[in-house]
This record gives sequence, C-alpha cells and structure tokens, in this order.
Amino acid sequence: MNIAKSLTSTTLLSGVMLLTACTTFASPASNSNAVKQTATNTVQFQQIRNATIKLDYDGTTFLVDPMLAAKNAYPGFEGTVNSQIRYPMVDLPISVEEVLKADAIILTHLHADHWDDAARNLVPRDMPIFTQDEADAAIVRKDGFTDVRVLTEQGVVFKGTKINKTIGQHGTDAMYKVPALAQLLGKTMGIVFQKPNYKTVYVVGDTIWDKEVEDALTRYKPDAVILNTGYAQLTTFVDDSIIMGKDDVYRAYKFSPNAQIVSVHMDTVNHATLTKAELRRFIEEKHLDKQRALVPNDGQTYKF
Repeated sequence: MNIAKSLTSTTLLSGVMLLTACTTFASPASNSNAVKQTATNTVQFQQIRNATIKLDYDGTTFLVDPMLAAKNAYPGFEGTVNSQIRYPMVDLPISVEEVLKADAIILTHLHADHWDDAARNLVPRDMPIFTQDEADAAIVRKDGFTDVRVLTEQGVVFKGTKINKTIGQHGTDAMYKVPALAQLLGKTMGIVFQKPNYKTVYVVGDTIWDKEVEDALTRYKPDAVILNTGYAQLTTFVDDSIIMGKDDVYRAYKFSPNAQIVSVHMDTVNHATLTKAELRRFIEEKHLDKQRALVPNDGQTYKF
C-alpha cells in the first residue's frame, strides 16, 4: 500500500494529511458557576473527537468534519509517523445518532479523518452539506447527497448565521513544492461563523500558521478560535507538521489577546504527535490563562 492509497477514502482521493461587545469567557456548560447568558446570545461549542466539532447558534447546529467510525476501524495513514497504529484511536464519546443531530454539515476538506466512509454511509442524503469548492462538492454529490453547497470568502447565510470561507495551507511551502505531495495534501479551508449579537467563532481547519491565518484573525477579530493542534507529521518531513502544534497555540494566544483559543485534533489519529496532556503541560509552563487557552475532552461543551 502506498501513501496515496492509504490516504484515500473508498470513492475519493484524500490527503496525508465572538463580537467584541461581548467578552464573557467560555466555561464548561456543565459548570454551575458559569456566567449566566440568555439563549439569544449564546454560542455552544462541543468537541466530539479529533476535528469533529459542533457549533450551535441559537438552535441552529453545525457539524464540522464528521469522522464517525468506531475505534481502530482504519489502518494508519502510510507515509506518516506511527503508521502502524490504527485509527480512530478512541471511540466517539456520544452515539452517532447524537452526533448527527445537526442542521448542516461543513467539510473543510475531504481527507479521511475529516469525512470518512462511516460518515458518508450514515449521514442522511438530504442533509445540507457545505464544501470548500466545486471539486469537493462534485465528489460529495457522487455519493448521493442532494443538498451540497459551496462556501465562498464572501460568505453565505444559513438560518441567520453567516458562514465565511477562509484559506488554509495543509503543510509547509517545502511540502507543496513536491508535486505528488502537493496533490495529496490538497486544498483546505477554515470557517468563520458570524451572527449579530453573538460571538464570532473562527474554525481554522487543517492548516499551518501563515499569513492567511493572520489575515483572517485581523479581519474577523474572532472571540473564539478553534485550532487543529495535533502536530501531524509525515515521515519525509520529520521536522515539520501539516497542521498546527503547541507553539501555534501560544502564537494565537498572543496574536488575538481578546480571543479564547480552543485546541482540537489530538489523541485520535496515528500521525498527530501532540497529545492533550502535553499541550496542557505547555499551557501551564507558559503561564497561559486557562480561561483563554482551552483543551476540551471529547464530548465536552463550552458556551461562548
């Protein structure tokens, strides 16, 4: 099995892989000491597993990057570190039925740890699905999905919430200079969620830190930033990563001093080398405010 085959879902080629007037910090939804907020200005975030998250804007729920398979369903990604380890490394924290209670799905890209065979089989065919471009939309439509839409940088409105596409780069410039690897890594996007009188949330997606990320942080001034920080690595670029890591958490924390930084995409896939435990130690060592630098457990919720 080569790297291309191992990173391909059965029907597609996949890769190796809140507004400033409101300043209330996020707190666990189950915390009785949480600051009280009315339902009309609360955004609820839930970490599901890996990069799979849910965001609820006043009753409209967005499911991002669903990977729904059971533990150990797939062989590790060949061409990446620790490829002998099967993934997902953990089970879902809630039932698939609960995960799929959503009004729309957003796919930042089509790599198998963001849109897997299980999700393609289990998601209702009439579920609204947003993709980063027409190429991804065409692939999703071929699987029988009937309501597939394309996000743009200008944004689209879904049930009162504006969803904006941002640009990501799924690896370093050096990686993208290798044509075969550039094709495998492919394109990816981030997402900015906006609604009047609600917190703005920026889901950065599978990207390294670059000017596009800085531009999005500057333009949208998000109140919450969701970072994929597993520091996933290839065997051919062992000094670099195809997504963010702990240093990027620190960078985001400093770059956006009024935002909360939520770190996900850890402890689930073989090539993600940064663990939640290690990141929490890093946050301690750097003396970051734990009300701003958040590392949720699977299944955990926050309210912004």
